[in-house]
Amino acid sequence: MKIWFQKHTIIGRNPWLDETYPKHAQAMLEDRAEVTFVGLPDAVYDDQIPADYVRFGQIEVFFSWYFASQAVKAERAGYDAYVIGTSQDPGLAMARSLVSIPVLAYGETAFSLARTHGLRFGVVGFIPELQEALTANIRRLGLAESCAGFEYLPGGRDLVTAATRDGSTGALAAAMDEAAAALRAQGAQCIVPGEGLPNEMLWAAGIHEVGGLPVIDCDGLVMLTAEMHARARRLHVWAADDDSYDTRRAPDDVIDRMTEIFSPGGGRW
Repeated sequence: MKIWFQKHTIIGRNPWLDETYPKHAQAMLEDRAEVTFVGLPDAVYDDQIPADYVRFGQIEVFFSWYFASQAVKAERAGYDAYVIGTSQDPGLAMARSLVSIPVLAYGETAFSLARTHGLRFGVVGFIPELQEALTANIRRLGLAESCAGFEYLPGGRDLVTAATRDGSTGALAAAMDEAAAALRAQGAQCIVPGEGLPNEMLWAAGIHEVGGLPVIDCDGLVMLTAEMHARARRLHVWAADDDSYDTRRAPDDVIDRMTEIFSPGGGRW
């Protein structure tokens, strides 16, 4: 089984992080599935992390189309599932309409797990501008009552950038402890990392609790969930391509023509 995991970061900018993701996949899936981690094109930004870009909904429009189009590449390359590995789930609805393989997303999967187990979750992040997008997604999922609130780390960008260099998470974990404790006082029963980077850093450090609350390992969860959905589809437990408006498939040559005409920059998959 093959899973395509699409990220907002650029492969090669953070060698420690690039090494950590495959280790995480191996720990979660062992030999049951192969996960390919794919980042954004090198030319998208010059920084170490995309924090100054994902905070703009205007730019997220382009990311959303890119994430959706990558799902088509994944399906045509023979992948069994596609993961949108970033908290605001860019391009999720579009990707699900474009392909028949299961499409799973970081935010939706984590929030839904908390609701399934009757837990109120709090979000701890480092990019405050994402709160608006995450809140909209939570409301769309019907989970507003399950969300206890948001806390964003003072100086969080510097903490995360420093940790991506070598995985030193002490200062980041301490800041997340304080933020999680505040959310616990507001009724949170578990913590969802507000972005994929701190999630990966906590997992690599073996930290599964902050502020006295369990942390949902969103990256691990979405990989496991993608595997489960793909396996269930193979066994005919469900089908993603029933005959409905959003899942009805036009011929590939038509989709290729639409892509050349309408996609940002044009071109084929």
